[in-house]
Amino acid sequence: MLRLPFAASTLTPFLSSGQNARNTNVLFIAVDDLNTRLGCFGDPVAKTPNIDRLAARAVRFERAYCQYPLCNPSRTSLLSGKRPDTTRVLDNRTPPRTYLGDVVFLPEYFRKNGYFTARVGKIAHGLFEDAVTWDISESSAGRPAAGALREVRRNAEKKQKKAAPDAPEGGVKLSWTMTDNADAAEPDGRTALRIIELMEQNKGRPFFLGAGFHKPHLPWVAPKKYFDMYPAEKIKLPDTPPNDRDDIPPIALTRTAGDDSMTERERRQAIAAYHAATTFMDAQVGLLLDALDRLKLWDNTVVVLFGDHGWHLNEHLGLWRKMTVFEESAHAPLMVAAPGLRGGRASPRFVEFVDIYPSLAELCGLPDPPGMEGLSFVPLLKDPQRAWKKAAFTVVLHGKTLGRSVRTDRYRYTEWGDEKVAELYDHETDAYEFTNLAGQAKAARAQSDLKKLLHHGYRAALPSK
Repeated sequence: MLRLPFAASTLTPFLSSGQNARNTNVLFIAVDDLNTRLGCFGDPVAKTPNIDRLAARAVRFERAYCQYPLCNPSRTSLLSGKRPDTTRVLDNRTPPRTYLGDVVFLPEYFRKNGYFTARVGKIAHGLFEDAVTWDISESSAGRPAAGALREVRRNAEKKQKKAAPDAPEGGVKLSWTMTDNADAAEPDGRTALRIIELMEQNKGRPFFLGAGFHKPHLPWVAPKKYFDMYPAEKIKLPDTPPNDRDDIPPIALTRTAGDDSMTERERRQAIAAYHAATTFMDAQVGLLLDALDRLKLWDNTVVVLFGDHGWHLNEHLGLWRKMTVFEESAHAPLMVAAPGLRGGRASPRFVEFVDIYPSLAELCGLPDPPGMEGLSFVPLLKDPQRAWKKAAFTVVLHGKTLGRSVRTDRYRYTEWGDEKVAELYDHETDAYEFTNLAGQAKAARAQSDLKKLLHHGYRAALPSK
């Protein structure tokens, strides 16, 4: 485990008087396809009062990055504490243990250390939930039998083989549906209620509970009242230069059939539907926070909430979904509330999802988990402004071409494949990555430095001891 040495324990300030770190619970809230279009991240449109309420008790990481912008690779990396170069899971079809063998995943590590563990909803990628061992493992409607899981997996694999072998993943049609259901009748509503039940039943012993919310993953299905909050005519489309794609290498872009033919109104409706699904999910988070209040669990529970990767909403003249290493796809929300932690603060330092595993272990006073490729960010919870990593790393596979990207304070630099097709964006002057500076003389020094950092890898970005 990567942990920086300090003269005194960084954990001590978070614990109430007489509290034992090993009795600290974990509520692990994983949200599918959630980008940073949230109130607490400054979004003026999204209505997310409950996630904002959690942020008021937490340290919110302004620069948190996934290691791969797709469900299975991202979650495999996060749950193993290992990067995609090690996991070799680069798609939604490869089982998480294919190359990792008997690796101990995050909740399994807590289980080995005496915790009651349970997940409801999506924690590992849906087809491979049985790759992780829990005391209780359920979908929002009860866990399918292993045979049913295998059948679902076989059908998905057959469907994938029919697709073009070099087509980028994540190409599900944009669709949305308003229902007349009560929240509790929707899958995410059932997930919240079941997690609350598990909290009530196990509040007397240390627990690790995984609440996996599916929305705002496609299709965007939610009760009508949430859609009513976002009239399509009030939704603004991204203000993108008409020549934005002229300097973007084609390999960097993704495309799904049907997207290009969407009308302006349909684009507005799609963005509104994403927000509606997010606000519905936010209401379910609110139920969990209410339960923590009622059960008086805040004093001995770490709460972490994250989106497994970002999500495009029509940026770069028609990008939707994930599977790019542009900022909207690689950047994702992460916040952590811990006992004794002064909340309502934001850290501008780089953290990566591969850091979550060692951080939770340290927060709960567990022995250092072996083989971690992330860095415990517990020191940032004490001092969010302290010096830290100088970069975050994300990779993505487009067909047979691997894109490797590094994000620093000022720049994003990406290389594609052996031919080293490159992108370079200066976030100091170009926050939306409209102008590719790669190959330009004025950016030659910056590109050279970033190339070295990218090739040296994540250890070269670690803070000095």
